[in-house]
Order: sequence, then C-alpha cells, then structure tokens
Amino acid sequence: MQKEPSVIRSPIKSVSKALKIIDFLAEARRDVSLGEIAKEMNLAKSTAYGLLATLRDFDYVEQSPFDGKYRLGIRLFEVGNVVANTWDVRQIAGPHIEYLVDNLGETVHLVILDKGEVLYIDKRESKQSLRIVSQVGNRLPAHCTGVGKVLLAHLPAGELKRLLAVKGLKRYTKNTITEEKVLLEELKKIGRQGYSIDDEEIMDGLRCVAVPIRNFSGKVIAGMSVSGPTARLDGERLESIIEHMLKTGQDISASLGYRSGVGGNAHGCS
Repeated sequence: MQKEPSVIRSPIKSVSKALKIIDFLAEARRDVSLGEIAKEMNLAKSTAYGLLATLRDFDYVEQSPFDGKYRLGIRLFEVGNVVANTWDVRQIAGPHIEYLVDNLGETVHLVILDKGEVLYIDKRESKQSLRIVSQVGNRLPAHCTGVGKVLLAHLPAGELKRLLAVKGLKRYTKNTITEEKVLLEELKKIGRQGYSIDDEEIMDGLRCVAVPIRNFSGKVIAGMSVSGPTARLDGERLESIIEHMLKTGQDISASLGYRSGVGGNAHGCS
C-alpha cells in the first residue's frame, strides 16, 4: 500500500468548494438556483456550474427538470444510511468505557431503555476488590437507577406519564423516590444539569453517576454510568467523576454524529 503523506499542506480547493455547496444545500432545505449558489459561495457562475455538474453526475446533487434548481441527491441518502448502520453504540462506546474503568477504577455500564426498564447491554468491571455485582442482559427498574433516571429525563412527557402509570414507583431503599411529583422534579433537574445520580436508591451503599448518549439527531438512545460504593464516590472524587462522565458522554455522542444544539431538550421536549 502506498504510504500517505505525513502532512497535508492545504485542502484541495475544488473538493472544499464542492463540500461547501453540499453543506449550503443541506442548510437551505429547499431547491436553490445556480445564481444563488454562486453568490453564496462567492464563486463565478461557470465555476459553480462545473462543481454542480460533477456532483450531479455522481448523484450527490439533483437538478430540477422544470426550473433548473438544485437540491441534495439520492446518493447522500444512501451514504448516510451506510454510516448510520455502522454506528453501533456498543462498538463506539467501548474504548471510552475502557478508558473510564482504567482511569476511575470503578465499574462502568452501558444501558438502553427497553419496555420501560433499564437493560444492560455492556459492562466493564472494576478491578477493585469491592465492586458491583451485575450482568449484561439484566433488567432493573428505571425510576431508582442513575441510568434509568437519565433516560426517563429525556422521554416525551406523554410517554413518561404512561410508563410511570404502568411501572409504578416501587420502593427498594429508604432513598427510593416513590412520589411521582418528586420524581418529575428530579428528572427536570437531571435534564438541566446533564447527569443523574443514584444515591443509594436501589441498593444501600451503592452510588452511581450517569449521563445520556445521543445519536446524530440528538435523540437520547442510551445511558452510561459509573457505579461504586458510596464511600468511594464522595466529595471531590465524586465531582471529578461527574466531570469525566459528562465529557465522555459528549465524546461518545459526537462519535455517533451528534452536534451540540441539535435535537430536543430534556423531559417532555425530546
């Protein structure tokens, strides 16, 4: 295989211009004339036409047979589907989870919300002698787990209400939230701060910090948590873990195509 140059001195201008045209058409969300594209891109009409003609030949751009205006082509849809299908959250999150385990020394879980319950789809074990006993494939209630609450916090209001009516708010410890009004306030807080804490709500002596993971559209599709004994997840170390989790959740979401500002907000607005 031919070795690639170690340094790219500058972008290839024609490629950059073509990609900027694609970005402009994507943001416009309508058919756009040659003149408008040339003006927006600060290009001569002949240059803009040449770029558009090439993009059209490869189906990245389509031209209306009626008014000659341009829009994004079917090839982008096909490529987008290929990319989306390769974005498996477990595969993408794996290296990040390993990093957390190595640097925080606590157990990390990756979960989804399934049938109103938390379903564990990945787990990396802490090497500490005192650690959390859990298993991939296990299910737990959502209202009293860190990952569950962070997923509930980003459900549409109607869906959340129906789920709570069906599942109820069973008590597991003295810290379990069993009043709907209190839980809803907690979920709003989680939405604002971007993370959730399970403070001995499902098991005495257990504390968890959880963050949401978003896909390219901004939808929360999974949650990730660090879990450990309350004595180890406390004070300054707890604050440090929260910072690590927020950053890692954002990094995984970015790898799944999420851009900040895209998609809905928390609880009732997703």
